[in-house]
Amino acid sequence: MIESIKSNFPQSTLEIEGNRLVYLDSAATTLKAKSVIDRLSKFYLYESANVHRGAHVLSDRATSLYEQSRTDVKNFINANSPNEIVFTRGTTEAINIVARGLKSVLTKGSKILLTELEHHSNIVPWQIICQELDDVKIEYVKIDKNGDLNLEDLKEKICEKTKILSFTACSNVLGTINPVKKICAIAKQNNIITVVDAAQWVAARPTDVQDLDCDYLAFSGHKIFAPFGIGVLYGKYELLNSMPPYQGGGSMINHVDHNKSTYLEAPFRFEAGTPNVGGAIALAEALNYVKSIGFNNILDLESKLMTKTLDQLLNIEGLKVFGAPNERSNIISFSIDGAHHSDIGTLLDKQGIAIRTGHHCCQLLMKKLNVTGTARIAFSIYNDEFDIDAFIKALNKVREFI
Repeated sequence: MIESIKSNFPQSTLEIEGNRLVYLDSAATTLKAKSVIDRLSKFYLYESANVHRGAHVLSDRATSLYEQSRTDVKNFINANSPNEIVFTRGTTEAINIVARGLKSVLTKGSKILLTELEHHSNIVPWQIICQELDDVKIEYVKIDKNGDLNLEDLKEKICEKTKILSFTACSNVLGTINPVKKICAIAKQNNIITVVDAAQWVAARPTDVQDLDCDYLAFSGHKIFAPFGIGVLYGKYELLNSMPPYQGGGSMINHVDHNKSTYLEAPFRFEAGTPNVGGAIALAEALNYVKSIGFNNILDLESKLMTKTLDQLLNIEGLKVFGAPNERSNIISFSIDGAHHSDIGTLLDKQGIAIRTGHHCCQLLMKKLNVTGTARIAFSIYNDEFDIDAFIKALNKVREFI
């Protein structure tokens, strides 16, 4: 199976510095599947037209493709209705839409709960809202020494003033898979709105929003083999429809008068202007591609690669792996004694190994770990044991050089 998968990712065959590319930066963005890019090209070459407004067959076809893509996303995450799917530019915009839309539920003294695992895109939007309101504060649920979320700390921090709990389903630094369903149940018992950042989760685990019973969930297409600039906000319909528009313009209005306007119902009230039609179609193609491979096969492959990688990393003198969560995704962060993380990345790059270094947009977590940054690898369906062997060999050379 791996060879047929690799053939769908031409970028994986590139040579870097005379070495075959070993791409281990999939937590930053995945490689793009050829079948997905072919579908995007087909749209722009033969099907391109604006949606929802044309009086010609091309517009009707584009509208049908766009709305079918919404249905495909709905099916992929098992939403109740396509009308619960909002197309966005990505996870960041999706969370900003929710933060802005939920501003009205926050009154003086209200609390927002986040966690120490959060990406900046799930911190800064809430900070901005708090700065605009009177006496609304953010508290952070702690993690334990293994990098798992401390659920007892979560329960202790919840009070009658807690209105929103926004948390990552999967840490982009430690790879921690959070017990999303359990966390949402705790919040629901306390009438707290839940927002799930699924940017790293959606390509790593099956997503069933009805089973999770989350109120909102966000993810980006580029983390799951689709192009940049397309993402998804899922929201329970009654909640989506209760939020004001994020921005105004064409396509989201019901009626415009001189002094006021009325708006369409969700999801269209959140899709002002001309949407990324090609991106939505390509995203649907990517999601259907993942379904054709099957999450059982994906999890089996990544589990084997994770086991092999961790076993070999722990044999390298002076190397530290951050976190040992109960359930880890495809992500590993590490450091080497005496080596700056950026130097590790540069020396690996010279050997054709692509990784990520730095704080990974998680400065609060870096502070918790008492580091300025880490070296991070994240593999995906196009990686194989050759990639792991090449990475470990290159890393040993880095260790010798340092």
